[in-house]
Amino acid sequence: MKIAVVGIGVAGAYLMNQLNDDHDNNVVGFERMSESQHDAVCAWATCKNVMLDLTKKCGLNFEDYVMHSGKYMKVNLDSTDKNERSDNFIDIRLKGMVIYDKIRLIQDMIRGTKVEFGKVPRKENLETDFDVVVDSTGFHRNYLPKPQEEFWIPCIQYKVKYDADKVPFSDFYLKAFPAMAGYFWYFPLGNGYAHIGAGDFERKQNNRFVDEFLSRHKCQIIKKVGRPVRISPPKNCEPFTDGRKVIGVGESIGTVYPLLGEGIIPATWCADILVRNLNDKEKYRKEVLKKFKIYSTVFNFIRSKIDHRFNLLKSPYRLLKIYNHMKREENRYGMEIRISDMIKVSKI
Repeated sequence: MKIAVVGIGVAGAYLMNQLNDDHDNNVVGFERMSESQHDAVCAWATCKNVMLDLTKKCGLNFEDYVMHSGKYMKVNLDSTDKNERSDNFIDIRLKGMVIYDKIRLIQDMIRGTKVEFGKVPRKENLETDFDVVVDSTGFHRNYLPKPQEEFWIPCIQYKVKYDADKVPFSDFYLKAFPAMAGYFWYFPLGNGYAHIGAGDFERKQNNRFVDEFLSRHKCQIIKKVGRPVRISPPKNCEPFTDGRKVIGVGESIGTVYPLLGEGIIPATWCADILVRNLNDKEKYRKEVLKKFKIYSTVFNFIRSKIDHRFNLLKSPYRLLKIYNHMKREENRYGMEIRISDMIKVSKI
């Protein structure tokens, strides 16, 4: 079978690795960035507990890519505080959340496969040359029809370098924006390097707060990127296929956990489902919808907060359902989940 994988992020790279193991497949990857400029533009945070098994399937040891192992995540819930001295914060104990070298892992996943960089083929050419076209282009969803309901958050991120005595935080730091419309993040990369950035649906806080943070904490700016993140769940992102040869995977079909904006592990899980069901698109669709069903509940909670419709006293069940899910899956999220923290966050 001739398979094209377009978009070599984590889902695309994982697919290239796994599909290439089947010698009956002829797999070719396509990536719009040049090989020298190929980069992973998210914040590189994930859960080691899950990634160890996923990378083992690729013959790799995830420990080799870990840059920082988190102990605590400080979450500032005060939307008025600018100096990180507010009493209105929570400290979340981490149990496997790490920063990892995402681009190096992607490069190792695709080693030995055929990837054409700096190229975004036309859909008609792909359909002529391949039996299956996998759209792993993330937010852009280049080869699929428009989703049923589109909801996304604009994000901006900097990679920065601090002097050893000027590092603002030694561990994860988040600042939540009003109505849960987004958050600011500081993720340490080690040796004074960090990713800082923000996403805000209202487009009021992200640029302003990042600029203020950069002004307060002087650093060397190495790189700046901007990108939207789709948080519509898979249920809202159908169709997953164009009805012919194209099938979507990862963020292109909504596998981003809306509460955290985290898509690395979900995209890889989605790729695994596709590998198992490459010849049965309807079975793939059903498995994806079942696997990520909770994402619809979380998304509806986020929407109700952004639209100022959520009332904890009148509707506690949705929050309780999300809490129960995350509590059962603490090992997957890599953090201690407490109901008191969930309630505080819901009141933002």
